[in-house]
Amino acid sequence: MSCAVESRRIRRTAFVTGVGVVSMLGGCGQSDFDRDPPRPPVVIQVTGVITSQKVTVSPSRIGGGMIVLIVANQDEDSHTVILEGMRTREQVGPINPQDTATITTRLTQGSYAVRAGSDRAVNPSEQIEPARLVVSQRRPTGADDVLGP
Repeated sequence: MSCAVESRRIRRTAFVTGVGVVSMLGGCGQSDFDRDPPRPPVVIQVTGVITSQKVTVSPSRIGGGMIVLIVANQDEDSHTVILEGMRTREQVGPINPQDTATITTRLTQGSYAVRAGSDRAVNPSEQIEPARLVVSQRRPTGADDVLGP
C-alpha cells in the first residue's frame, strides 16, 4: 500500500473518531432547561413614594413571587410603611423624611395595600391615601425569565 493511501486512511479514521467523540460529549451535562427543581422566579423590585397626599407604587401590577419593595419618604414627617393584604402584613419604619426603607417578602395572588402611617394622630381628612398593589398568578420560573423561549 502506498504512503498516500495510508495517510488518507489515517486521516479518515481520525476524522470519524473525532466526530464520534464530539457527538458523545454533546450529550454530557445538564442543560438549564432540565434543572430539577427549577429556579424560583426572579425577584421583582417595586418602588414606592410617600408624599403628603398619597403613597404610590410602581409597577402596581405584578406576578406572584418574591418582591423587594423600596419606599422613599418625600413627606415632611416620618412614616411607618405597612404592606398588607390576604394573609400578609409586613411593616418597616419609621422612615425619616428624604430617607428610604425596604420590605422583602413573597406575595401570592390578590390585592395589597401599601399604607403610610405617622406617630402623630391625624384627622381622617388628612390621612395619606394608600397605594394598591395587584398581584396576579405566580410568575414563571427563573429559567423562563432569564433564558426566554
